[in-house]
Amino acid sequence: MSPLNSINPAGTPADVLVLQRLIDAPRDLVFEVWSDPLHVAEWWRPAGYTTPVFEMDFRVGGGFRYCIRKAGRDGWARGIYRDIVPPSRLAFTFQWQSGDVAHDAETLVTVTFEVREGGTLLTFRQEPFSTSESRHGHGVGWNQVLESFESFVLAQRNPK
Repeated sequence: MSPLNSINPAGTPADVLVLQRLIDAPRDLVFEVWSDPLHVAEWWRPAGYTTPVFEMDFRVGGGFRYCIRKAGRDGWARGIYRDIVPPSRLAFTFQWQSGDVAHDAETLVTVTFEVREGGTLLTFRQEPFSTSESRHGHGVGWNQVLESFESFVLAQRNPK
């Protein structure tokens, strides 16, 4: 994996998840796909899941709530937007709603969008995690979500 498509680059603290992905698309488009509820409902899910419910109020103080489904099992999550600086940055809380206190700890997600040669560098940072297992599990899931996101962005950039 190249340094611009990485998971937890060197120096990442143990309680922080960092994912980076260089996306071959203009920053405005990348930010739009992340911020438009109609787009987000199409890509925000790990591989093999559907999103039967997705609600989003994209403004500081607004929130999101969604359900992902696989093999008849539902996973619900929610969050509140804390900061939005188009087209370069956004921050939001993220919290599963499983009923398991340890699993449902609230984290803060910060996503930045930087213009780079070859497109847009998306950096995803989520923190804090109380266990390495939780960080790893979120890393697997979010990496799949970012794969879905990148595919959706590229399809928007090159419509058929």
